[in-house]
Amino acid sequence: MESFFNNSLATLIAYLGIILTYLLVIPLLLFYWMNNRWNIMGKFERLGIYGLVFLFFPGLILFSPFLNLRLNGSGKG
Repeated sequence: MESFFNNSLATLIAYLGIILTYLLVIPLLLFYWMNNRWNIMGKFERLGIYGLVFLFFPGLILFSPFLNLRLNGSGKG
């Protein structure tokens, strides 16, 4: 078991897990949270979300071209 923790493959897997969590998982959860709660957030919740957006900015930039957070209009133009 000790040789497993000294193995570079285990280190690589750990780094990939951290990177995938930072760049993919948490930003998608943050986008989902913002999309559902944007119009009903309190001021402290909004402050916390702004802090998380600052913290996970690189992952949010990766998904920003594909996600739309605009409000749905009435359809009358």
